[in-house]
Amino acid sequence: MTAPRAVGVRLPYGSVPAAVRSWVEGVLGSPVVSVAEQVGGMSPGCATRLTCADGTRAFVKAVGDDLNPDTPNLFRREAAVLSHLGEHRLWARLLASYDDGAWVALLIEDVEGRHPDFADGAELEAVLAGADRLSEALRERGEPPSARLLDVGDVFGKWADTLDALPSAPPGAPVPDWLVSQQREWSDVLRAQADVAAAQLVHWDVRIDNLLRRPDGDVVFVDWGMAARGPAWVDPLLARMERMDDPWFDTSITSSPALVGAGDDAVTAFLAGFGAHLAVRSVTAVDVNLPTINDFRRTESRRMLAAVARRTGRRAS
Repeated sequence: MTAPRAVGVRLPYGSVPAAVRSWVEGVLGSPVVSVAEQVGGMSPGCATRLTCADGTRAFVKAVGDDLNPDTPNLFRREAAVLSHLGEHRLWARLLASYDDGAWVALLIEDVEGRHPDFADGAELEAVLAGADRLSEALRERGEPPSARLLDVGDVFGKWADTLDALPSAPPGAPVPDWLVSQQREWSDVLRAQADVAAAQLVHWDVRIDNLLRRPDGDVVFVDWGMAARGPAWVDPLLARMERMDDPWFDTSITSSPALVGAGDDAVTAFLAGFGAHLAVRSVTAVDVNLPTINDFRRTESRRMLAAVARRTGRRAS
């Protein structure tokens, strides 16, 4: 089975402030009698499946600014996005949200299911088809008026800046020499993509940690804290990046109309820019209570840049 790539160190539900736990039971209308802690993702807060005395089930995620100063704002964005999106089979419904200024918590529909297995061809195809349907559903829903969304165009611009600065990258940044000599080509493509109008809401964090497969095979996209305004092709691309190490990735691009429209150069530039960004961040970023994130950055950067090497005929090292 394919396992979540991002695994952080999370607060257990029992350590969440009593006021938050009291709110949970008040909303659910019954005492919590059992918990199942989830491990995927990087948030230092809790991510817990709850069962109440009356059989009610829900998923709760909660974080305080004392754990990490940035994560509460991601939860606020997720609450705004899910409130706007309403109910759909492609995502878990928001039941209620809590915000006392320091702690933010979301109660979300508990989806019966597991992470999909990307080694199973049928399950992988279900994810890819789900990503295409997600793009269509998000376009129909429109942009949430109350969410402070990221702008993918701005992100592309930052990645282009990172690529341009590679000749003076910090010591120890795991960036191959061939990318340093090739960086201008890909930064130019990213800047061109950044100038294209961002058309719609996108999930922007599609990876196996944030995917569930229902017993009937349908795919559910969870964890909307990174939701952004961007081109429709980015979510289908991210869905394929679980297997970017495999030449399958290169041929799979042709099965998505949105990716065909974006073009191979956009895909390669995305990988080059994202990979370079993660490589540099792995030696420069200081993240509060996220002890595993720099190892994650290095691993993912290495995978992305190896894919760029394969797609451009370069040696990976």
